[in-house]
Amino acid sequence: MKTATQQHNQQVRKHILATGQRIMAGKGFSAVGLKEILDESDIPKGSFYYYFSSKEDYGVALLQHYFDDYLADLDQTLGQSEIDHAQRLMNYFQIWRETQSFSDCQGKCLAVKLGAEVADLSDKMRLALMQGTAGIISRLADALEAGAAEGSLTLEDEPEKVAESLYQLWVGASVMVKIVRTATPFDSALRMTRQILHISL
Repeated sequence: MKTATQQHNQQVRKHILATGQRIMAGKGFSAVGLKEILDESDIPKGSFYYYFSSKEDYGVALLQHYFDDYLADLDQTLGQSEIDHAQRLMNYFQIWRETQSFSDCQGKCLAVKLGAEVADLSDKMRLALMQGTAGIISRLADALEAGAAEGSLTLEDEPEKVAESLYQLWVGASVMVKIVRTATPFDSALRMTRQILHISL
């Protein structure tokens, strides 16, 4: 059982991470200094270094925190037993379309925003990204395999390969959405996803 102090420390750490996630999803990792995070979090500099040894360490924790929440939401979306797996998957991609906004994603597009940037800056952060995205692809693969088994979708390749291709399709669409400033790339990704899975939802 956690003590009151441990619970407080955990809450403060989560608050610092949530604040940084929201800011960096808009500005990127390099453009945000610790002072901005500290000011927005309303904590002193010493408190930051109690929880994180460096900005890189903070970046790793930030990505791990982001993917923990992301995977929990994904498990919930893909675990809706009242609908078939094809609909669960399409619900996931529809949620992606709705939350990965080109204007204000409230921290929900962190992996897309930071992916290319931090992969070149920090190997530790790159590995955190790789581990997190691997978790997403693995869950998608399981849902695809289950959907093929129940007959709600059709696969022309191994579930893992299809899952990887779909995730890459949607990451690419997310980048294009930021460039063109419309949701058209997401609409194209939805159509392509239905074609790949041979579903007519």
